[in-house]
Amino acid sequence: MRKSMNRVGILTAGGDTPALNATLFGAVEQANRSEVEVFGLIKGFDGLLNPAVPHVLLNPLYQTIPELDPCLGGSIIGSSRTYIDPNKPEELKIVTERLKRLGIEGLICIGGDGTISGMQPVSEFFPCTLAPKTIDNDLGLNYLSEPNEWTRNGVDESGKAAYGRTAGRDEIELQEIVNYATPGYATAVYVVAQAVERIRTTAESHRRIAIIEVMGRESGYIALGSAYGQPDLVLIPEVPLNIDRVEQKIREIYDMQKHAVVVIGEGVMDESGHPLGAVDSHSKDPAGNVLFNGAAEALESILVKRLGDAYFQKNRRHESAKSAIFTRKVGHTQRGGRPIQFDRFYASQLGGKAFDLLMAEQNDSIATLQWSDSKGFFLDSLAANKLKDQWGTIHPRLVHRSFYDEFKFQPSKLGIQYLRSIFTHAIGQDDTEVIRAKLFNPGNLVTQYQSVNVDVQKRIRYLDKLASTTTEN
Repeated sequence: MRKSMNRVGILTAGGDTPALNATLFGAVEQANRSEVEVFGLIKGFDGLLNPAVPHVLLNPLYQTIPELDPCLGGSIIGSSRTYIDPNKPEELKIVTERLKRLGIEGLICIGGDGTISGMQPVSEFFPCTLAPKTIDNDLGLNYLSEPNEWTRNGVDESGKAAYGRTAGRDEIELQEIVNYATPGYATAVYVVAQAVERIRTTAESHRRIAIIEVMGRESGYIALGSAYGQPDLVLIPEVPLNIDRVEQKIREIYDMQKHAVVVIGEGVMDESGHPLGAVDSHSKDPAGNVLFNGAAEALESILVKRLGDAYFQKNRRHESAKSAIFTRKVGHTQRGGRPIQFDRFYASQLGGKAFDLLMAEQNDSIATLQWSDSKGFFLDSLAANKLKDQWGTIHPRLVHRSFYDEFKFQPSKLGIQYLRSIFTHAIGQDDTEVIRAKLFNPGNLVTQYQSVNVDVQKRIRYLDKLASTTTEN
């Protein structure tokens, strides 16, 4: 690789995932081989909008700092959901000038679709590449022509552009998938599968129906992967809820085994196309998306009414439907903690690939993870614009209809093949060893948690020392 730069910047943006540090590690290790300095920009794009521009040299003397541990979840340089506004040219000018003052010649961004949208305005003035991350596994395409299937139909009730889709293809080949699995997804599924197993025993013991809500927004990949925990029903956002069939299936299962476990994606839609768990269209999360906060509770309410108290009383299992049905959210547990082997390995590979793309002057490009029968997993890249529809919007990749059996409420044959390719060897021996060696280490009882933020803070530098005195990192 020709050395075309002497110093690059790197940042993490959007929500945290377990594999961010592994991605940082891969990029820095690749930079070490080329003797390129890497400045980690604190708190993502927010750090660039800060006059002090807090940053950390991640590889003094081309050696990765010890705080950057690929086995550590989250991001040692912090993250935020602040993005660069392309409609503010003065803001763009300030950001690029600050990067140049730091001596940075190129920028690696680690993130999802929001990060791409924040990166692209900067890429018009400054070389940028992206290493993907998201536990939702929704950054990518089922096939390369998929963005052309989107249509725009005026505006919705909140004033935003309303999008629809043509029917699209009924079948796909796995090797067509662009960005097969994003770092963070495998660990999230690992956490969810364990949660399903553990919640099952309570439902089984107490003759109850458990409804477990998982993350993913409009995309059902985490819910699909929860099949490893053997839930009785998997409900994904891509298939509108047919409550009659869901009720019938739950009755059949409950009558046979005296309990049932249902996994529901947080973005599951009702039959009219409205999110089952949306608080309202005006409630937003920190990224500006409609807040999903109650799919499990909404389904519980529906089942309480439809099943009724008498259904549970007739066999003396419960006094009421309300007492027989309970909900649990796996929540932010899916986004945290130590990444499993699959995520650690491929996140670091993708970080290194993003660095290589920057050195090769592949501006505004994305490192991708591909899969084929003959090669297995391998790295590739894609121009960021390939993910956009004709209006410049990046839509979340959805679970393709051929991956899901909507009558069995389980992954289809192709969906099983997809999951097996990722998870068959996803956990390494060290993943199990660390539980034995660290979780119940007696030292944990007497030693306070040592935050990496404390050590990283000692390494932080500032572009403007005066501004740094009033800056919170």
